[in-house]
Amino acid sequence: MIRLLIIAFTGCVFLASTPSDKRPVTHEDIWLMKRVGPPKASPDGQWVVFSVTNPAYDAKEQNSDLWLKSLATDQPARQITFTKGVESDVVWAPNSRSIAFVTKREGDEAPQLYVLDLAGGEAQRYTSLTLGVSTPKWSPDGTRILFSSDVYPKQFDESGIAKEAKARRERKDTSKVYEQFPIRRWDHWLDDVKPSLFVMEAKPNAKPKNILAESKFLEAPGNGGNLGGFGFSLEGQWTPDGTGVVFTSTVNLNQAAFGETETHLFYVSAKGGEPKRLTSQKRSIYDPAFSPDGKFILCLTEPIDDGTAHCLKLTRYPWPFEEAPTILSESLDKYIPRFVVQKDRIWFTYEDAGLERLHSIPVAGGPIRDELQSLGGCIASLSAGGNRLVGQWEKANQPSEIFEFTAAAARPITSFNQEAISKLALQDVEHVWSINRKGKRIHSLLVKPAAFDPRRKYPLLLIIHGGAAAMSRDAFGLRWNYHLLAKSDYVLLLTDYTGSSGYGEAFMQGISLDPLKGPGEDLLDAMDDTIRRYPFVDGNRMAALGASYGGHLCNWLQATSTRFKAIVSHAGEMDLALQWGTSDGIFSRERDDGGPVWGPSAIWRDQSPLYQAGNHAKGTGFKTPILITAGERDQRVSGDSQN
Repeated sequence: MIRLLIIAFTGCVFLASTPSDKRPVTHEDIWLMKRVGPPKASPDGQWVVFSVTNPAYDAKEQNSDLWLKSLATDQPARQITFTKGVESDVVWAPNSRSIAFVTKREGDEAPQLYVLDLAGGEAQRYTSLTLGVSTPKWSPDGTRILFSSDVYPKQFDESGIAKEAKARRERKDTSKVYEQFPIRRWDHWLDDVKPSLFVMEAKPNAKPKNILAESKFLEAPGNGGNLGGFGFSLEGQWTPDGTGVVFTSTVNLNQAAFGETETHLFYVSAKGGEPKRLTSQKRSIYDPAFSPDGKFILCLTEPIDDGTAHCLKLTRYPWPFEEAPTILSESLDKYIPRFVVQKDRIWFTYEDAGLERLHSIPVAGGPIRDELQSLGGCIASLSAGGNRLVGQWEKANQPSEIFEFTAAAARPITSFNQEAISKLALQDVEHVWSINRKGKRIHSLLVKPAAFDPRRKYPLLLIIHGGAAAMSRDAFGLRWNYHLLAKSDYVLLLTDYTGSSGYGEAFMQGISLDPLKGPGEDLLDAMDDTIRRYPFVDGNRMAALGASYGGHLCNWLQATSTRFKAIVSHAGEMDLALQWGTSDGIFSRERDDGGPVWGPSAIWRDQSPLYQAGNHAKGTGFKTPILITAGERDQRVSGDSQN
């Protein structure tokens, strides 16, 4: 007889088999689990829409579509799109009857704007723009749609953009001229296009109007929207009365090689014109959103100074706009990645020692209230509509699903992967603290293997996160899944070294002028404490694995320690100066390493793994077998890693 174990927490119920029925996870288990995307709650709070990806090893067989779920009934979610194109940037119409989204369907040369009436029928394509569409927003009355699209220099409407695109495709030479920094972002070379904002009637094939056309804003070399993961982006928000648009943009991107960039708030009429810069103080602004009553702009801000890293703060400005900010989370020394506004309350998360849980604060200001603290794990997205609050929640042994949150409980809305998870032996992670050689508390996650036996001795895998301003999360990762690495054979230790987020601003900034040596010592100290504390950890069989900044630290450990039997370094720098020369963020490296490469700072040499290679007199140097991998197009480290 198959027995069932009911696992319940804070109003959440999942079914799982007993441990004796479970098996170790495989790559197929992880890769083929359905991937549930961020939810969007309807304005009336009755519905939630989200994407579900059905993965496959052959990319041609993989698909992603939108699903709709009632928040008012227990009816199961239903699929509402059935195409090969991936839908993104989903937004609800104010009447909660339609959704707009961006996708590239058959016949589209670039991603276009589509609108789907949820009463039935096929989605209708609203745009046919040469350079595509992103980040649509419905006007408050639902009659217009705002979106972003790229433009070429001096070409502001579709006719000119189409002609320029054709001319560029037919051009024989491939040379490019760059006159300002940066010239690339991650694995993408940046060109001379810039994002602009367009407004159109909410009708198929209506003519979009570029509301920034011929503005000095687009021509200014320092303005370019926001430099995100792979290039520039610009996302507008309608003002409450629908007469204007606010957006954020960098204002000194052309100075990025020499100093801190500033991101400020702008306003432009929905009819078009020259944008007006609203903010002037030394404080960058991100993710602006209006309060439901239209009296405030709420956003995340950080000071613009020479600090290495800052905790983003929840900030309120009056509307109509006055530059009189009220920092609502001034007393909170934690990094806030997301927030949503619902009635008179702001709901948000912050990173906290491997967890990301729910908190709230009144729009008017007041004490922060911790919500659902027994939930654990990490909330990965939030969306509010009506009196409903939804988001993604996950743990290291629970893949992401959609949940509804209240002050009292978290209720699962979806369960796409619960049957698959119920068959797998996935341990809860253990949160452990140690004291490093400088007397500082250091946090780690400890992951035990399937069918863990405390009488056995297990090899230890030290897993080093990237960033450095990030943290090891109690979350279900796809790329470096903890349980897939542990399987039945290894104990994992994931240590948040100095420079990590989740422990306050001073801890993040502690990496300044000490980029590798101090963090490397934190890793070794936490590892030694784990060996002392847990008799099932074999201190003679250890390996280290890391990517990005974790790869940097792996290379440092390779050069300065012989503690490991093997090391895996992915996308890691081997020499500080070489990476400075290939990076798209050179100023931050100069700031953190004590000045320019040609200056007097000894850090460039003393904390560069390459210069420690011959430290055989110290008993170290390059001795440990190491696997080095790097993306061929990762301009930040690909050439550096291969030195």
